[in-house]
Amino acid sequence: MSNTAPLSSIRKKPLRYAAGIAAFTVSALVLTGCTSGGSGEETTSSASAESCGPDAATSTPNLSPAEPAAAVARDTKLKIGTILPTTGSLAFLGPPEIAGVQLAADDINASKDGVLGGNVEIINRDSGDTTTDIATQSATDLISQGVSGIVGAASSGVTKTFIDQVTQAQVVQISPANTAPEFSDYPDGGYYFRTAPSDVLQGRVLGNTIVGDGNENVGIIYLNDAYGTGLTDNVTQAIEAAGGKVVASEAFNEGDSQFSAQIDAVLAEDPDAIAVIAFDQTKVIMPELVGTKGFSGGKTYFVDGNLSDYSKDFDKGLLNCAKGTLPGVFAEDDFKSKLLGVDPDLADYSYSAESYDAVILMGLAAIAAGDTTGPAIQSKLKDVSEGGTKCTAFEECADLLAAGTDIDYDGISGPITFDDNGDPTEAYMGIYQYGKDNTYAPLNVEFGSLK
Repeated sequence: MSNTAPLSSIRKKPLRYAAGIAAFTVSALVLTGCTSGGSGEETTSSASAESCGPDAATSTPNLSPAEPAAAVARDTKLKIGTILPTTGSLAFLGPPEIAGVQLAADDINASKDGVLGGNVEIINRDSGDTTTDIATQSATDLISQGVSGIVGAASSGVTKTFIDQVTQAQVVQISPANTAPEFSDYPDGGYYFRTAPSDVLQGRVLGNTIVGDGNENVGIIYLNDAYGTGLTDNVTQAIEAAGGKVVASEAFNEGDSQFSAQIDAVLAEDPDAIAVIAFDQTKVIMPELVGTKGFSGGKTYFVDGNLSDYSKDFDKGLLNCAKGTLPGVFAEDDFKSKLLGVDPDLADYSYSAESYDAVILMGLAAIAAGDTTGPAIQSKLKDVSEGGTKCTAFEECADLLAAGTDIDYDGISGPITFDDNGDPTEAYMGIYQYGKDNTYAPLNVEFGSLK
Protein backbone atom coordinates (compact mmCIF):
# COMPACT_ATOMS: atom_id res chain seq x y z
CA MET A 1 0.00 0.00 0.00
CA SER A 2 3.00 2.26 -0.15
CA ASN A 3 3.82 4.18 -3.29
CA THR A 4 7.55 4.36 -2.53
CA ALA A 5 10.01 3.06 -5.08
CA PRO A 6 12.78 0.48 -4.53
CA LEU A 7 15.72 1.54 -2.40
CA SER A 8 19.33 1.78 -3.49
CA SER A 9 21.30 -1.28 -4.57
CA ILE A 10 21.27 -4.08 -1.98
CA ARG A 11 21.89 -7.79 -2.72
CA LYS A 12 19.34 -10.21 -1.29
CA LYS A 13 20.65 -13.21 0.60
CA PRO A 14 19.15 -16.70 0.97
CA LEU A 15 17.50 -17.68 4.24
CA ARG A 16 19.15 -19.91 6.80
CA TYR A 17 17.60 -21.48 9.87
CA ALA A 18 18.78 -21.38 13.47
CA ALA A 19 18.54 -24.20 15.95
CA GLY A 20 16.26 -23.99 19.00
CA ILE A 21 17.53 -23.58 22.52
CA ALA A 22 16.03 -25.43 25.47
CA ALA A 23 14.46 -23.42 28.27
CA PHE A 24 16.67 -22.63 31.23
CA THR A 25 17.07 -20.10 34.02
CA VAL A 26 19.73 -17.50 33.21
CA SER A 27 20.18 -15.62 36.41
CA ALA A 28 18.73 -14.63 39.74
CA LEU A 29 19.06 -11.08 40.99
CA VAL A 30 19.13 -10.13 44.64
CA LEU A 31 15.75 -8.82 45.71
CA THR A 32 13.64 -8.94 48.82
CA GLY A 33 13.58 -10.52 52.19
CA CYS A 34 10.43 -12.49 51.34
CA THR A 35 11.20 -16.17 51.58
CA SER A 36 9.12 -18.82 49.92
CA GLY A 37 8.50 -22.50 50.39
CA GLY A 38 8.50 -25.28 47.86
CA SER A 39 11.17 -26.17 45.35
CA GLY A 40 11.30 -22.88 43.46
CA GLU A 41 14.74 -21.31 43.23
CA GLU A 42 14.99 -17.78 44.48
CA THR A 43 17.89 -15.64 45.62
CA THR A 44 17.08 -13.84 48.87
CA SER A 45 18.96 -11.22 50.82
CA SER A 46 19.37 -10.88 54.54
CA ALA A 47 16.93 -7.98 54.58
CA SER A 48 13.90 -8.02 56.84
CA ALA A 49 11.14 -10.41 55.77
CA GLU A 50 8.82 -7.41 55.81
CA SER A 51 10.53 -5.88 52.80
CA CYS A 52 10.36 -6.89 49.14
CA GLY A 53 11.03 -5.49 45.73
CA PRO A 54 12.39 -1.98 45.31
CA ASP A 55 12.87 -1.53 49.06
CA ALA A 56 15.62 -4.17 49.06
CA ALA A 57 16.86 -4.03 45.47
CA THR A 58 19.01 -1.94 43.26
CA SER A 59 16.80 -0.37 41.45
CA THR A 60 6.03 -16.57 4.36
CA PRO A 61 9.44 -15.24 3.11
CA ASN A 62 11.11 -14.97 -0.35
CA LEU A 63 13.99 -17.43 -0.33
CA SER A 64 15.26 -16.82 -3.88
CA PRO A 65 18.39 -14.73 -4.45
CA ALA A 66 17.71 -11.64 -6.53
CA GLU A 67 19.68 -9.12 -8.50
CA PRO A 68 20.36 -5.76 -6.80
CA ALA A 69 17.47 -3.31 -6.94
CA ALA A 70 17.83 -0.15 -8.99
CA ALA A 71 18.95 3.02 -7.22
CA VAL A 72 16.33 5.66 -6.50
CA ALA A 73 15.99 9.23 -5.33
CA ARG A 74 17.29 9.94 -1.78
CA ASP A 75 13.91 11.20 -0.49
CA THR A 76 12.39 7.69 -0.36
CA LYS A 77 10.64 7.27 3.00
CA LEU A 78 9.91 4.36 5.28
CA LYS A 79 6.58 5.32 6.76
CA ILE A 80 5.58 3.39 9.89
CA GLY A 81 2.38 3.84 11.88
CA THR A 82 1.60 2.87 15.45
CA ILE A 83 -1.69 1.70 16.95
CA LEU A 84 -0.84 1.76 20.64
CA PRO A 85 -2.91 2.62 23.73
CA THR A 86 -3.10 6.21 24.91
CA THR A 87 -6.63 5.64 26.25
CA GLY A 88 -8.43 2.61 27.67
CA SER A 89 -7.57 -0.14 30.10
CA LEU A 90 -4.00 -0.56 28.83
CA ALA A 91 -3.15 3.12 28.54
CA PHE A 92 -0.18 2.70 30.92
CA LEU A 93 1.57 0.62 28.24
CA GLY A 94 1.26 3.25 25.53
CA PRO A 95 4.00 5.70 26.60
CA PRO A 96 6.89 3.19 26.85
CA GLU A 97 5.88 1.52 23.59
CA ILE A 98 5.55 4.81 21.74
CA ALA A 99 8.88 5.98 23.16
CA GLY A 100 10.52 2.73 22.02
CA VAL A 101 9.20 3.23 18.49
CA GLN A 102 10.37 6.83 18.34
CA LEU A 103 13.80 6.03 19.77
CA ALA A 104 14.32 3.40 17.06
CA ALA A 105 13.28 5.85 14.35
CA ASP A 106 15.61 8.48 15.82
CA ASP A 107 18.50 6.00 15.84
CA ILE A 108 17.88 5.07 12.21
CA ASN A 109 17.52 8.69 11.15
CA ALA A 110 20.69 9.69 12.98
CA SER A 111 22.71 6.88 11.41
CA LYS A 112 25.09 7.21 8.48
CA ASP A 113 23.21 4.54 6.58
CA GLY A 114 22.92 5.67 3.00
CA VAL A 115 19.54 4.08 2.46
CA LEU A 116 17.28 4.86 5.43
CA GLY A 117 19.28 7.42 7.42
CA GLY A 118 17.00 10.43 7.85
CA ASN A 119 14.18 8.71 5.99
CA VAL A 120 11.95 7.11 8.64
CA GLU A 121 8.64 8.75 9.50
CA ILE A 122 6.45 7.69 12.44
CA ILE A 123 2.69 8.36 12.60
CA ASN A 124 1.15 7.60 16.01
CA ARG A 125 -2.49 6.67 16.47
CA ASP A 126 -4.45 5.46 19.52
CA SER A 127 -5.72 1.89 19.89
CA GLY A 128 -8.17 2.42 22.75
CA ASP A 129 -9.42 -0.90 24.10
CA THR A 130 -12.03 -3.47 23.09
CA THR A 131 -14.91 -1.32 24.35
CA THR A 132 -14.23 1.24 21.60
CA ASP A 133 -13.80 1.27 17.81
CA ILE A 134 -10.73 3.50 17.93
CA ALA A 135 -8.26 0.90 16.63
CA THR A 136 -10.16 0.17 13.41
CA GLN A 137 -10.43 3.88 12.68
CA SER A 138 -6.71 4.28 13.35
CA ALA A 139 -5.92 1.41 10.97
CA THR A 140 -8.06 2.95 8.21
CA ASP A 141 -6.29 6.28 8.65
CA LEU A 142 -2.78 4.80 8.61
CA ILE A 143 -3.44 2.62 5.57
CA SER A 144 -4.81 5.64 3.72
CA GLN A 145 -1.55 7.47 4.47
CA GLY A 146 0.49 4.74 2.79
CA VAL A 147 2.31 3.23 5.75
CA SER A 148 4.32 0.11 4.99
CA GLY A 149 4.21 -1.18 8.54
CA ILE A 150 2.26 -0.77 11.77
CA VAL A 151 3.51 -1.36 15.31
CA GLY A 152 0.66 -2.53 17.54
CA ALA A 153 -1.60 -3.22 19.15
CA ALA A 154 -0.66 -3.89 22.74
CA SER A 155 -3.83 -5.81 23.54
CA SER A 156 -4.44 -9.12 21.77
CA GLY A 157 -8.17 -8.46 21.90
CA VAL A 158 -7.72 -5.10 20.20
CA THR A 159 -5.48 -6.58 17.51
CA LYS A 160 -8.27 -9.00 16.61
CA THR A 161 -10.45 -6.02 15.66
CA PHE A 162 -8.13 -4.75 12.90
CA ILE A 163 -5.58 -7.43 11.96
CA ASP A 164 -7.55 -8.46 8.86
CA GLN A 165 -7.81 -4.85 7.74
CA VAL A 166 -4.05 -4.35 7.95
CA THR A 167 -2.71 -7.65 6.68
CA GLN A 168 -5.14 -7.84 3.75
CA ALA A 169 -3.84 -4.42 2.69
CA GLN A 170 -0.35 -6.02 2.61
CA VAL A 171 0.87 -3.77 5.38
CA VAL A 172 3.25 -5.44 7.84
CA GLN A 173 1.96 -5.57 11.41
CA ILE A 174 4.35 -6.19 14.29
CA SER A 175 2.92 -6.23 17.78
CA PRO A 176 5.34 -5.60 20.62
CA ALA A 177 2.97 -7.03 23.23
CA ASN A 178 0.40 -9.46 21.78
CA THR A 179 0.84 -12.75 23.59
CA ALA A 180 -2.41 -14.64 22.80
CA PRO A 181 -1.43 -18.10 21.48
CA GLU A 182 -4.14 -18.03 18.80
CA PHE A 183 -2.12 -15.58 16.67
CA SER A 184 0.47 -18.29 15.99
CA ASP A 185 -1.73 -19.87 13.32
CA TYR A 186 -3.93 -16.90 12.44
CA PRO A 187 -4.59 -16.57 8.66
CA ASP A 188 -2.73 -13.30 8.15
CA GLY A 189 -1.06 -14.01 4.81
CA GLY A 190 2.34 -13.85 6.46
CA TYR A 191 2.02 -10.15 7.35
CA TYR A 192 1.61 -10.44 11.12
CA PHE A 193 4.64 -10.71 13.42
CA ARG A 194 5.29 -10.13 17.10
CA THR A 195 8.39 -9.41 19.10
CA ALA A 196 6.80 -10.65 22.34
CA PRO A 197 6.54 -14.42 22.89
CA SER A 198 3.29 -16.35 22.96
CA ASP A 199 1.79 -16.92 26.40
CA VAL A 200 2.80 -20.55 26.11
CA LEU A 201 6.08 -19.29 27.64
CA GLN A 202 4.65 -16.77 30.10
CA GLY A 203 2.08 -19.29 31.32
CA ARG A 204 4.81 -21.87 31.87
CA VAL A 205 7.01 -19.48 33.83
CA LEU A 206 4.20 -18.02 35.94
CA GLY A 207 2.68 -21.41 36.78
CA ASN A 208 6.06 -22.83 37.77
CA THR A 209 6.78 -19.75 39.88
CA ILE A 210 3.50 -20.01 41.77
CA VAL A 211 3.94 -23.70 42.59
CA GLY A 212 7.66 -23.23 43.22
CA ASP A 213 6.77 -20.72 45.93
CA GLY A 214 5.00 -23.51 47.83
CA ASN A 215 1.42 -22.87 46.70
CA GLU A 216 -0.61 -26.02 46.03
CA ASN A 217 -4.14 -24.65 45.57
CA VAL A 218 -4.40 -21.68 43.23
CA GLY A 219 -7.25 -19.37 42.25
CA ILE A 220 -7.36 -17.32 39.06
CA ILE A 221 -9.31 -14.15 38.26
CA TYR A 222 -9.00 -13.37 34.56
CA LEU A 223 -10.13 -11.12 31.72
CA ASN A 224 -12.44 -12.95 29.33
CA ASP A 225 -10.76 -12.13 26.02
CA ALA A 226 -8.16 -13.71 23.72
CA TYR A 227 -5.32 -12.62 26.00
CA GLY A 228 -6.89 -13.58 29.32
CA THR A 229 -8.29 -16.96 28.29
CA GLY A 230 -5.11 -17.99 26.47
CA LEU A 231 -2.89 -17.06 29.38
CA THR A 232 -5.23 -18.68 31.90
CA ASP A 233 -5.15 -21.95 29.96
CA ASN A 234 -1.36 -21.98 29.88
CA VAL A 235 -0.96 -21.00 33.53
CA THR A 236 -3.41 -23.75 34.50
CA GLN A 237 -1.51 -26.36 32.49
CA ALA A 238 1.77 -25.33 34.08
CA ILE A 239 0.38 -25.36 37.62
CA GLU A 240 -1.09 -28.83 37.16
CA ALA A 241 2.07 -30.15 35.49
CA ALA A 242 4.06 -28.89 38.48
CA GLY A 243 1.84 -30.73 40.94
CA GLY A 244 -0.51 -27.91 41.93
CA LYS A 245 -4.26 -27.52 41.44
CA VAL A 246 -6.40 -24.65 40.15
CA VAL A 247 -9.28 -24.69 42.61
CA ALA A 248 -11.21 -21.78 41.09
CA SER A 249 -11.05 -19.81 37.84
CA GLU A 250 -13.39 -16.82 37.50
CA ALA A 251 -13.74 -14.59 34.44
CA PHE A 252 -14.84 -10.98 34.01
CA ASN A 253 -15.46 -8.94 30.86
CA GLU A 254 -13.82 -5.80 29.51
CA GLY A 255 -15.88 -2.85 30.74
CA ASP A 256 -16.89 -4.49 34.02
CA SER A 257 -16.46 -2.29 37.08
CA GLN A 258 -17.54 -4.64 39.87
CA PHE A 259 -15.63 -7.83 40.70
CA SER A 260 -17.10 -8.96 44.04
CA ALA A 261 -18.71 -12.08 42.57
CA GLN A 262 -15.43 -13.28 41.09
CA ILE A 263 -13.45 -12.46 44.23
CA ASP A 264 -15.94 -14.22 46.53
CA ALA A 265 -16.11 -17.31 44.32
CA VAL A 266 -12.33 -17.69 44.32
CA LEU A 267 -11.94 -17.03 48.06
CA ALA A 268 -14.64 -19.61 48.81
CA GLU A 269 -12.22 -22.30 47.61
CA ASP A 270 -9.55 -21.22 50.11
CA PRO A 271 -6.63 -20.81 47.68
CA ASP A 272 -3.03 -20.54 48.80
CA ALA A 273 -2.38 -17.98 46.03
CA ILE A 274 -4.35 -16.04 43.44
CA ALA A 275 -3.23 -15.05 39.94
CA VAL A 276 -4.86 -11.86 38.67
CA ILE A 277 -4.82 -11.77 34.87
CA ALA A 278 -6.16 -8.32 34.09
CA PHE A 279 -5.40 -4.82 32.85
CA ASP A 280 -6.44 -1.58 34.56
CA GLN A 281 -9.21 -3.50 36.38
CA THR A 282 -6.49 -4.46 38.84
CA LYS A 283 -6.91 -1.07 40.52
CA VAL A 284 -10.41 -2.14 41.60
CA ILE A 285 -9.78 -5.84 42.20
CA MET A 286 -6.81 -5.58 44.55
CA PRO A 287 -8.14 -3.14 47.16
CA GLU A 288 -11.22 -5.35 47.59
CA LEU A 289 -9.34 -8.64 47.49
CA VAL A 290 -6.63 -7.57 49.94
CA GLY A 291 -7.92 -4.48 51.74
CA THR A 292 -11.55 -5.54 52.22
CA LYS A 293 -11.53 -9.34 52.05
CA GLY A 294 -8.19 -9.74 53.83
CA PHE A 295 -6.33 -11.96 51.37
CA SER A 296 -2.55 -11.61 51.55
CA GLY A 297 -1.20 -9.25 48.90
CA GLY A 298 2.08 -11.15 49.00
CA LYS A 299 0.25 -14.25 47.74
CA THR A 300 -1.00 -12.60 44.56
CA TYR A 301 0.61 -12.96 41.15
CA PHE A 302 0.40 -10.54 38.21
CA VAL A 303 1.15 -10.78 34.50
CA ASP A 304 2.39 -8.40 31.81
CA GLY A 305 -1.05 -6.80 31.45
CA ASN A 306 -1.07 -5.47 35.02
CA LEU A 307 2.57 -5.39 36.13
CA SER A 308 2.67 -1.66 36.78
CA ASP A 309 3.63 1.04 39.27
CA TYR A 310 0.79 1.25 41.81
CA SER A 311 2.53 3.58 44.25
CA LYS A 312 -0.13 6.26 43.71
CA ASP A 313 -3.07 3.85 43.64
CA PHE A 314 -2.83 1.57 46.69
CA ASP A 315 -2.19 1.91 50.41
CA LYS A 316 1.43 1.33 51.31
CA GLY A 317 2.27 -2.35 51.64
CA LEU A 318 -0.81 -3.67 49.86
CA LEU A 319 1.29 -5.46 47.23
CA ASN A 320 4.34 -6.17 49.38
CA CYS A 321 5.96 -9.45 48.16
CA ALA A 322 3.51 -9.93 45.25
CA LYS A 323 5.15 -11.22 42.07
CA GLY A 324 4.55 -10.85 38.35
CA THR A 325 5.90 -11.84 34.95
CA LEU A 326 6.83 -9.69 31.96
CA PRO A 327 8.32 -10.87 28.64
CA GLY A 328 11.76 -9.54 27.78
CA VAL A 329 15.01 -8.82 29.52
CA PHE A 330 15.37 -6.32 32.34
CA ALA A 331 15.67 -2.82 30.88
CA GLU A 332 19.25 -1.58 31.02
CA ASP A 333 19.96 1.85 32.51
CA ASP A 334 21.41 3.13 29.23
CA PHE A 335 18.28 2.16 27.31
CA LYS A 336 16.06 3.69 30.01
CA SER A 337 18.06 6.92 29.81
CA LYS A 338 17.57 7.09 26.05
CA LEU A 339 13.84 6.46 26.43
CA LEU A 340 13.61 9.26 28.97
CA GLY A 341 15.26 11.50 26.40
CA VAL A 342 12.26 10.80 24.17
CA ASP A 343 9.64 10.99 26.93
CA PRO A 344 10.88 12.51 30.22
CA ASP A 345 7.62 11.55 31.95
CA LEU A 346 8.01 7.78 31.51
CA ALA A 347 7.20 5.84 34.68
CA ASP A 348 7.13 2.36 33.14
CA TYR A 349 9.29 0.59 30.55
CA SER A 350 7.12 -2.41 29.71
CA TYR A 351 7.43 -3.52 26.07
CA SER A 352 9.57 -0.52 25.15
CA ALA A 353 12.38 -2.81 23.97
CA GLU A 354 10.00 -4.95 21.92
CA SER A 355 8.63 -1.79 20.28
CA TYR A 356 12.14 -0.54 19.53
CA ASP A 357 13.10 -3.86 17.95
CA ALA A 358 9.95 -3.92 15.80
CA VAL A 359 10.99 -0.71 14.05
CA ILE A 360 14.65 -1.70 13.70
CA LEU A 361 13.62 -5.02 12.15
CA MET A 362 11.34 -3.32 9.64
CA GLY A 363 14.15 -0.95 8.69
CA LEU A 364 16.65 -3.75 8.23
CA ALA A 365 14.14 -5.80 6.23
CA ALA A 366 13.56 -2.84 3.92
CA ILE A 367 17.30 -2.55 3.31
CA ALA A 368 17.66 -6.29 2.76
CA ALA A 369 14.76 -6.25 0.28
CA GLY A 370 15.91 -3.07 -1.44
CA ASP A 371 12.38 -1.70 -1.13
CA THR A 372 10.25 0.03 1.52
CA THR A 373 6.88 -1.42 0.48
CA GLY A 374 4.95 -3.70 2.81
CA PRO A 375 5.36 -6.84 0.67
CA ALA A 376 9.11 -6.25 0.37
CA ILE A 377 9.56 -5.79 4.11
CA GLN A 378 7.41 -8.84 4.82
CA SER A 379 9.55 -10.98 2.54
CA LYS A 380 12.77 -10.25 4.47
CA LEU A 381 11.71 -9.92 8.13
CA LYS A 382 12.38 -13.56 8.96
CA ASP A 383 15.67 -13.43 7.05
CA VAL A 384 17.16 -10.53 9.03
CA SER A 385 16.11 -12.09 12.34
CA GLU A 386 18.09 -15.31 11.97
CA GLY A 387 20.89 -17.34 10.51
CA GLY A 388 23.51 -14.80 9.48
CA THR A 389 26.21 -12.70 11.09
CA LYS A 390 24.98 -11.53 14.47
CA CYS A 391 24.60 -7.78 14.99
CA THR A 392 22.89 -5.79 17.72
CA ALA A 393 22.57 -2.20 16.47
CA PHE A 394 20.92 -0.72 13.37
CA GLU A 395 23.99 0.92 11.86
CA GLU A 396 26.15 -2.14 12.43
CA CYS A 397 23.52 -4.36 10.79
CA ALA A 398 22.93 -1.91 7.93
CA ASP A 399 26.65 -1.81 7.16
CA LEU A 400 26.74 -5.60 6.95
CA LEU A 401 23.76 -5.62 4.60
CA ALA A 402 25.40 -2.97 2.43
CA ALA A 403 28.44 -5.24 2.14
CA GLY A 404 26.22 -8.11 0.99
CA THR A 405 26.37 -9.99 4.30
CA ASP A 406 23.44 -11.99 5.63
CA ILE A 407 22.56 -10.83 9.16
CA ASP A 408 20.96 -12.08 12.36
CA TYR A 409 19.65 -9.14 14.41
CA ASP A 410 19.63 -9.74 18.16
CA GLY A 411 17.68 -6.91 19.71
CA ILE A 412 17.31 -4.99 22.93
CA SER A 413 14.49 -7.35 23.96
CA GLY A 414 16.30 -10.58 23.06
CA PRO A 415 17.24 -12.75 20.07
CA ILE A 416 13.90 -12.46 18.18
CA THR A 417 14.29 -15.36 15.76
CA PHE A 418 11.02 -15.38 13.81
CA ASP A 419 9.43 -18.68 12.80
CA ASP A 420 7.14 -19.19 9.81
CA ASN A 421 4.19 -17.88 11.84
CA GLY A 422 5.92 -14.60 12.70
CA ASP A 423 6.46 -15.68 16.31
CA PRO A 424 9.80 -15.40 18.11
CA THR A 425 11.13 -18.92 18.64
CA GLU A 426 13.01 -18.04 21.80
CA ALA A 427 12.61 -15.31 24.37
CA TYR A 428 13.35 -14.05 27.86
CA MET A 429 10.75 -13.89 30.61
CA GLY A 430 11.37 -11.63 33.58
CA ILE A 431 10.03 -12.32 37.07
CA TYR A 432 9.50 -9.25 39.25
CA GLN A 433 8.52 -8.59 42.86
CA TYR A 434 6.73 -5.74 44.60
CA GLY A 435 7.94 -3.88 47.66
CA LYS A 436 6.08 -2.00 50.36
CA ASP A 437 5.81 1.10 48.14
CA ASN A 438 3.79 -0.91 45.56
CA THR A 439 6.43 -0.63 42.85
CA TYR A 440 8.23 -3.61 41.37
CA ALA A 441 11.84 -4.55 40.68
CA PRO A 442 13.65 -7.48 38.99
CA LEU A 443 13.88 -10.80 40.78
CA ASN A 444 15.17 -13.21 38.13
CA VAL A 445 14.92 -13.90 34.39
CA GLU A 446 14.39 -17.09 32.41
CA PHE A 447 15.23 -17.85 28.80
CA GLY A 448 13.14 -20.35 26.91
CA SER A 449 12.54 -21.94 23.53
CA LEU A 450 9.07 -21.96 21.99
CA LYS A 451 9.85 -24.57 19.33
